[in-house]
Amino acid sequence: MSIARGLCIFVFMAFLLASSAFAGGFQLNEHGAKGMAQAGAFAARATDGSAIFWNPAGLGFQNTASAYAGVTLIMPQVSFYGPTQNNSGAENKMNSQLFNPINGYVVIPVLDGLTAGFGVNNPYGLGTEWPDTWVGRFITVKVDLKTFYFTPTLSYRILDNLSVGAGVNYVTGSVTLSRKVPVASVATPAEPMVALDLSGTGIGFNAGLMYKPTDELSIGLSYRSSVKIDAEGTADFTPNYAALNFPVGDAAASLELPATGFAAIAYKVTDALTVEADYQYIGWSSYDQLKVDFKKNNTSSVAPKKYDDTYIIRLGGEYDLGCLKLRGGLYYDHSPVKTEYLEPLLPDANRIGYNLGFGYALTKQLNVDVAYLFIKFADRKAENTIPENNFDGTYKSIVHLLGVNFEYSF
Repeated sequence: MSIARGLCIFVFMAFLLASSAFAGGFQLNEHGAKGMAQAGAFAARATDGSAIFWNPAGLGFQNTASAYAGVTLIMPQVSFYGPTQNNSGAENKMNSQLFNPINGYVVIPVLDGLTAGFGVNNPYGLGTEWPDTWVGRFITVKVDLKTFYFTPTLSYRILDNLSVGAGVNYVTGSVTLSRKVPVASVATPAEPMVALDLSGTGIGFNAGLMYKPTDELSIGLSYRSSVKIDAEGTADFTPNYAALNFPVGDAAASLELPATGFAAIAYKVTDALTVEADYQYIGWSSYDQLKVDFKKNNTSSVAPKKYDDTYIIRLGGEYDLGCLKLRGGLYYDHSPVKTEYLEPLLPDANRIGYNLGFGYALTKQLNVDVAYLFIKFADRKAENTIPENNFDGTYKSIVHLLGVNFEYSF
């Protein structure tokens, strides 16, 4: 095998690995501070515009036009100890980053029982960035993923206590991936940085049902379909050593974002206190492998991912003091990533989320919701990782999140 051909194959595998930035740990569920403050246990009530995400049937019980918009600030902290293949337990810290996914919704009652809504949010996003000289630089340096879901939705209240809803998800996404390429040679004194920029679109749908058998009890079911993204873009190398024949230029990849669903039940314990429990399913087994095509060499490569379907268990509640509402909750999120596929692009692990927040009526028409979430990841040990990675060690992660939303009724 020639040196040039070997380097091309290495680069193909690099892209295949890097593209896992689309994976489970990059799913976001913070799409409104009211629901976020209750650990996302909100699909059985969905009392604001974020129902478009949690359960579109919730719009059917909303009789007032409103606009609900906000932002979530996300601050991850990740350390890697290893790699054990080098008999090392040294700490490597991921660079500090701040992410700010947005959400915005408009709700308009059309007829008695019929409500229309439109939402924009970022169900998949975030990224990772490591120092460009760190020990894992040949696996990853930086990943930056952004997705936008545009969701027109209709909901109809069939009975006084029963509503259904459905909508279309138009999805746009982009990702930037970069890493170093190992080419030790007198003729190539600097390690090239390879960057892959891709963007694409996809279509999906969401649907839901909400039933209130009594004044105290509410039951919600919702589903959001998988979305296939066909992405195209370019691959660049800096510096680009012509003798190595890097696959510079057009590249393409396809991936399927998973289907998700909620089953939820809420109960009004007293006039002031309401509690809710939700089970969220995420169909990550759709992410079985990833194929990347490089146009220059007319070559395709496939990397296995083998993700598992997984779940999140949520428990939250709200205490109503009139103009002030106190909220809190707890959730457990099970990682879809198998131990042997764990990598620094996605240092994922089982996690527990601790949530607090409040809502306050500033005026009769304007409310503010604030939420804080602390996520503690279980220490995750990567062992016997697949040959494409061969990067064992231990990951330790925490994340701080702060969400703020304003709701205006008109």
